[in-house]
Amino acid sequence: MGDWIIGALINIVGSVAINFGTNLLKLGHDQREKLYSSNNQGDGKFVPKSVMYFQTWRIGILFFAVGNCLNFMSFAYAAQSLLAALGSIQFVSNIAFAYVVLNKTISVKVMVATTFIVFGNVFLVSFGNHQSPVYTPEQLIAKYSNLVFVLYCMSLVFVVALSQYLYRSGETILSDNAKDTSTHWRTLLPFSYAIVSGAIGSCSVLFAKSLSNMLRLTMSSRYQFHSWFTYSILLLFLCTAGFWMARLNEGLSLFDAILIVPMFQIAWTFFSICTGFVYFQEYQVFDTLRIIMFMLGMTFVFIGISLLAPDENKVADTKDGSNATKD
Repeated sequence: MGDWIIGALINIVGSVAINFGTNLLKLGHDQREKLYSSNNQGDGKFVPKSVMYFQTWRIGILFFAVGNCLNFMSFAYAAQSLLAALGSIQFVSNIAFAYVVLNKTISVKVMVATTFIVFGNVFLVSFGNHQSPVYTPEQLIAKYSNLVFVLYCMSLVFVVALSQYLYRSGETILSDNAKDTSTHWRTLLPFSYAIVSGAIGSCSVLFAKSLSNMLRLTMSSRYQFHSWFTYSILLLFLCTAGFWMARLNEGLSLFDAILIVPMFQIAWTFFSICTGFVYFQEYQVFDTLRIIMFMLGMTFVFIGISLLAPDENKVADTKDGSNATKD
């Protein structure tokens, strides 16, 4: 069995665990909100405990952590772009978990959107990079200073700044004039939030890949794990992974899970694939056919994103708690 298949299987199990944990986190937030609503009859005096006191939320954190540990292990055996594309399994499990755990009603539109995304990711996996070479620390350091990667990082900073600006603008518009605002702002708000989260959070995949690479070298006695480079990458990994975790937890309290979870995963998958392509130069194994099929897979993914946009009469969750609904 090839190393990339082992990495893929570990990653699939980890992805399902992450998605299950994510839905439990959302359930914890829902339970806290329900407790607040049932005990606060307009006087505003009852303040529920922090969400971490709810057992459902704590179990969700456990599953989320275990899933991420499994995903970290998988990066030692397969290409980053391949494993990022395997996140499609989360969309399948997300429907089942949202229905069973959160008692959500799964619409036909969501099912069709998820089908597009899954088929798109099947193309990404089938025609992606199936290689995973082991790099020395010197090679990793050289790749971080590569001009193309530096330009990519600058572009990533621009995308994050623009998305954050759109989110703040939409947040202000919705809070000032929630009833008369067009629907595109209600779609753009969670989407821009997910873009910022995914762009920065996906960097943790790159650092995890580098760490797992060095760990694999250490296990083969070809590298001493204790070095300034190792601890620098470890610090960057903890910062970006912590940011991703915090944004995920906050996003679940702001938006509907059936909408924000796919958006989170789409943004994370897209930027993880791009980062792997640029940093590890995983595109070098691609021929014309694989490029076409890979682009077709990305097209399917984007179609799925557009279908996940909420309807005009869908409840719009905003940060100030205001809702716009049609009876």
